[in-house]
Amino acid sequence: QVQLVESGGGSVQAGGALRLSCAASLYTYRSYCMGWFRQIPGKEREGVAAIYTVSSVTFYADSVKGRFTISQDAAKNTLYLQMNSLKPEDTAMYYCATGQCQYGFLRRDGYAYWGQGTQVTVSS
Repeated sequence: QVQLVESGGGSVQAGGALRLSCAASLYTYRSYCMGWFRQIPGKEREGVAAIYTVSSVTFYADSVKGRFTISQDAAKNTLYLQMNSLKPEDTAMYYCATGQCQYGFLRRDGYAYWGQGTQVTVSS
């Protein structure tokens, strides 16, 4: 059973930066993708960034391209999301996930395992 634990969320002013971490209890070598999703109350959970673990190819939502960077450290079983130039619209609960992403790298239905989430709040 894969367990994912996010950390690094918090409150920051617009233009600031945060780095999220996701520690996996078992290196997800059987999965093809690890990703970050976010959700605000009343809205669908949306894909933010994903990484194809075999090749480290990355994918980003248009809304975060050029500002967010996803990376992995296989030796530490950890996934990261560096978030720069944060905007108030980035405010959300951020979730780490892993799975085969067979329906698309940023589609939530391809991810089988999820963390509990970490809150990011960006004030203007």
